[in-house]
Amino acid sequence: MTWNHPRGYDPMVACSRLWREKTGVSIEWEKRSLQDFESFSVEELARAYDLIVIDHPHVGQITAEKCLAPLDVPGREAEREALAKASVGRSYPSYTWQDRQWAFPIDAATQVQAWRPDLIDAAPKIWTEVLELAQRSRVLLPLRPPHSLMCFFTLAADLGRPCAVESPSDLIDPDNGETVFEMLREIAALLDPECLTMDPIAVFEKMAEAGSRIACAPLIYGYVPYATAGFRPNRLFFCDMPTVGGNGPVGSALGGTGIAVSAFSAAGEE
Repeated sequence: MTWNHPRGYDPMVACSRLWREKTGVSIEWEKRSLQDFESFSVEELARAYDLIVIDHPHVGQITAEKCLAPLDVPGREAEREALAKASVGRSYPSYTWQDRQWAFPIDAATQVQAWRPDLIDAAPKIWTEVLELAQRSRVLLPLRPPHSLMCFFTLAADLGRPCAVESPSDLIDPDNGETVFEMLREIAALLDPECLTMDPIAVFEKMAEAGSRIACAPLIYGYVPYATAGFRPNRLFFCDMPTVGGNGPVGSALGGTGIAVSAFSAAGEE
């Protein structure tokens, strides 16, 4: 099972074709919408499918449910090292949890800023400029979970107060958490309420449609087709996220997807 987008489906089909040529084992892929992909129970999928493309933010939760098989099997260390070296940034270790490897990255993403140069002279450089645009109804921000949480992670880190990544630590201390929450509350109050149900693709579609006056999405996972001339009536451009702390944009929440093996699969060795 993978997600219904060329990025998530086409490479899986191509790899499966090569695997069949090499081993004689056939793999058939099915796909779900991005909305289902981000919210559907992985445990249910693991009981129905041998291979699952998982969404990065859910790694901790789904490993706790014991529905995935660890991939750090003995004797394959050299291959895993090669995969890690070939992965973008910290994509590979992002699927490492409690000293086990639960997926291999196949798609890397991180939050950037999308904007329309035909509507504004330059993308906002600082967060207050985003708020000014939002007051004029020129901003959208995908806040459908888990994207609201990813925005929280990004803002906390760029304020120099990154969230914890291991329990039993608190996610963030109360004062810093309140600061970040208030930043999100402030901008959310200026946005179309529809943002609460929008994922990145929904925001891109709204920005790129004919007649759209939306000029900026300050924190959003990029999709290359929208930067391609002719893909939609209006072409989108991408750049660094706006600064929210005093050190410039220091980074944003890593996203992307990885391929995992069901713990319930009868063909795990294959």
